[in-house]
Amino acid sequence: QVQLVESGGGSVQAGGSLRLSCTSSGYTYSIGRIGWFRQAPGKEREGVAAIYTSGGITYYGDSVKGRFTISQDNAKNTVYLQMNSLKVEDTAMYYCAAASNVGAPLNKIWYQDWGQGTQVTVSS
Repeated sequence: QVQLVESGGGSVQAGGSLRLSCTSSGYTYSIGRIGWFRQAPGKEREGVAAIYTSGGITYYGDSVKGRFTISQDNAKNTVYLQMNSLKVEDTAMYYCAAASNVGAPLNKIWYQDWGQGTQVTVSS
């Protein structure tokens, strides 16, 4: 079992920044990659970013590329999502999740363990 806890959400104005954190515990040796996903009311959960924890290779959804950066601190078992130039359409519940190395990195079906989520609200 892997436990994941998100933090860092909040309310910001458009153009502002937030940094989300995802800290994992339990059998973290089994993690191949950590992904960030988001879900707005009435919308499907979409992949935002992912990082392969052993090599640091990253992937981004088209809507956040150039604005968001995913990174990791392996000593702390923590993955970060730096969110810059936030837009109103970034408003969503943000979840981190853990997966093996199998499958497309931004496809939610490949992720087994999920955090409870942290709310990000961007106002105009």
